[in-house]
Amino acid sequence: QVQLVESGGGLAQAGGSLRLSCAASGSWSYRWYVMGWFRQAPGKEHEFVAHITFSDSTYYADSVKGRFTLSRDNARNTVYLQMNSLKPEDTATYYCVADTVQATNSRNFAYWGQGTQVTVSS
Repeated sequence: QVQLVESGGGLAQAGGSLRLSCAASGSWSYRWYVMGWFRQAPGKEHEFVAHITFSDSTYYADSVKGRFTLSRDNARNTVYLQMNSLKPEDTATYYCVADTVQATNSRNFAYWGQGTQVTVSS
């Protein structure tokens, strides 16, 4: 079983920055897991943001490429999403996810955190 706990959400102005963290725990082998983030705005479906493999291979959605950076600290079982140049359209609940596949479809990720709210004002 895998438990994911996000932190770091909040309010930012357009053009500002926030950093999200996701700490993973449980009886699992962290090294085999791809970790990533999805987001969901009110009334919309889950949207892929980014994922990272144990070997630090990353993949980003076009909407965040060049603005967001995903990294992981394997010693701490933690991933970080650095979000720069934030836009109002980045406003959403951000969910940390984990599974053994590199995917962009939310259905491929079995483990989800509780979510953290990010609000960007214009």
